[in-house]
Amino acid sequence: MLTWARERAGFELDGLLPRFGRLAEWESGDVQPTLKQVERFARAVHVPVGYLFLPEPPHETLPVEDFRTGLNEAILRPSPNLLDVLYNCQERQAWYRDYARVTGQSPRTFVGSIDRDMAPAAAASEIRGLLQFSIAERQACRTWEEALRLFVQQADDAGILVMISGVVLSNNKRKLDPQEFRGFALSDPLAPLVFINGSDSKSGQMFTLAHELAHVWLNSSGVSNAGAAPSTGLNQVEVWCNAVAAELLVPLTALKPELRVGEALEEAVARLVRLFKVSRLVMLRRLLDAGWLDRDVFDAAWTRERARLQEIAERSGNGGDFYRTTVSRVSRRFTRALVTSTLEGQTLYRDAFRMLGVAKTKTFNQLGREVGVML
Repeated sequence: MLTWARERAGFELDGLLPRFGRLAEWESGDVQPTLKQVERFARAVHVPVGYLFLPEPPHETLPVEDFRTGLNEAILRPSPNLLDVLYNCQERQAWYRDYARVTGQSPRTFVGSIDRDMAPAAAASEIRGLLQFSIAERQACRTWEEALRLFVQQADDAGILVMISGVVLSNNKRKLDPQEFRGFALSDPLAPLVFINGSDSKSGQMFTLAHELAHVWLNSSGVSNAGAAPSTGLNQVEVWCNAVAAELLVPLTALKPELRVGEALEEAVARLVRLFKVSRLVMLRRLLDAGWLDRDVFDAAWTRERARLQEIAERSGNGGDFYRTTVSRVSRRFTRALVTSTLEGQTLYRDAFRMLGVAKTKTFNQLGREVGVML
């Protein structure tokens, strides 16, 4: 069980020996750890301590559908980080669902309003219309990062809990791996929730938000790992949601009139990215969809851009405003509701602190100011 818990958390034996010097002897059974040592070990590998006393490892599965693999691929064992983030978001969603009922909120009629028989362009048009996600408004943004913030705000205004985080709660030592998952959707008529892996690039986050919104409109909860690249062999729901996301961000009817015959690829991508306020990866995908690029040129350009983004990610630090980051992690809509409910005495401060991932009243009060609930 000790070996299982270590491997489950992604640790090699050498990685934990500095903290647990006799771990190899524990795992072999030559030495028994004390109860306090077992409790420390359980915290280090993010496993409930009771699991370590089971006769054999439990079979852990995701609490929602797994869209990360194709029909003929093995389903990966979910990491403790992914499981904990899912459980945290399910707790927040359940809380907000009850809050919505108590405060008399109406169900979001867009949840489940489309199906996969609908053409992706038509589905994207419905989503764009409800969010008021207009190309003209995006073009008024100075950068596509600003356009992403606008996109998140529009989803929040529509009643969707959009949570963006690269860590588990506020634990910066538990970073989420974008190679494992990019996001997930938890569909619900009163509390639709979208989680975006904040460890992914900003460009990846924008496409993931569009992709997960398609899941919400489809009333399809699940974990996703599909990027903007055209994909085959994936779950057909993912392929369809990818097509909707691409059309939502860059409609072909708006793109094709902007294409210029003979324009160099780099110049075209730079110009169109400024115009549509999307990432270079999304624009490359749409140029392929429009037939302006052939697949070989696309593949080479895609590989170069991914390498460039990886280099940027390795150079960049975390930074950012703490309170804005915290609000982004749990969504502005959720933060506003939770702070209001707590101040009114309907929710315990202890529970509010846990769901927000904070530990101090001062921090809680400042978050209330950040979302306009407190002066």
